[in-house]
Amino acid sequence: MQRKLSVLGIRGVPAQHGGFETFAEKLALYLVSKGWQVDVYCQEDGVGRISESNWMGVRRIHIPVNRGGAGGTVLFDWKATCHALSQDGLFLTLGYNTAFFNLMQRVKGQTNVINMDGIEWRRDKWGPVARAWFWLNERAGCWIGNHLVADHPKIKEHLATRVNSEKITMIPYGGDEVLSADAQLLTRYGVTAGNYSIIIARPEPENSFLEMVRAFSRRPRNHRLVVLGNFKPESNKFHRQVMDAASDEVVFPGAIYEAAIVRALRFYSRFYLHGHRVGGTNPSLVEALGAGCGVIAHDNQFNRWVAGPGAAYFKDEAACATIFDDLLMDDQAVLGMKAASRKQFHERFTWDQVLREYEDLLIHWYPTK
Repeated sequence: MQRKLSVLGIRGVPAQHGGFETFAEKLALYLVSKGWQVDVYCQEDGVGRISESNWMGVRRIHIPVNRGGAGGTVLFDWKATCHALSQDGLFLTLGYNTAFFNLMQRVKGQTNVINMDGIEWRRDKWGPVARAWFWLNERAGCWIGNHLVADHPKIKEHLATRVNSEKITMIPYGGDEVLSADAQLLTRYGVTAGNYSIIIARPEPENSFLEMVRAFSRRPRNHRLVVLGNFKPESNKFHRQVMDAASDEVVFPGAIYEAAIVRALRFYSRFYLHGHRVGGTNPSLVEALGAGCGVIAHDNQFNRWVAGPGAAYFKDEAACATIFDDLLMDDQAVLGMKAASRKQFHERFTWDQVLREYEDLLIHWYPTK
């Protein structure tokens, strides 16, 4: 018997939109190689009928949506869930943002494993209505899902306040190990290997951009800080505040989506700065470990479990500035931090390990009817 998995909750494959899509791509190709049939629902712009295509052995189900933004995502999830009601096999929903829709699958008797992602309703960027929506859907997902996946031990602890912990399995995200990259790609940004540090994240207040940029800019460093992100200072007050706080040694190249360039910038950096204050296992932080980056991270329970004891942690701007003062020119400390990152990566975050754990879980929950 060939097992079948349908994946909902993402924009589609191949990955173009972030960590969940990358994970879905990795899992789909892995399961196909193990003999599974894998269907992935893909959001398409426009109108028309639902169509299908084959990508690397994965069946892509294209759902057209003629609306952008969050409304378009909700509409896509609705259409995808309705289509899934006619399918058999096992279902994996990535994220709980529209978990109420999955109630239809539960009523029909379909088996649905839900990856509950982070604690979305705690994020600073959402207003009261959005927070209420996410909070309610988190509760709904905990009840509706046949089984839940948490990407971090602390996320599992949080979900266990909603449901019995036996209903939750903790499996983090994985990453690729990077052992080389094209150093010539750095020249367009005016940096060379080892003479810069990097931030790669959405420029939101909860990701500590202002604290990190201010800390770095307190005094001349003879070093560059490259800040990747889609900054719009003309329309976003926070973005303007961050850029105004930056010294001449801070570089804002914008958002970069070419994988080879991001890989090179990460691989050759002296430090990778991770300011996220909310969330579970962050894919970008895992990728930094896999690239052997020295990690400077905001000090919270999420980052400490991922980055481990070899990283440097800060609680506020002053502490971040002290880390720069103490470690930026300490070659031995940097080498030790880079080695610790690779060790941490190999112990928990390789794709081989993560995908094996997912397949074991999916086999356990595969419907027998």
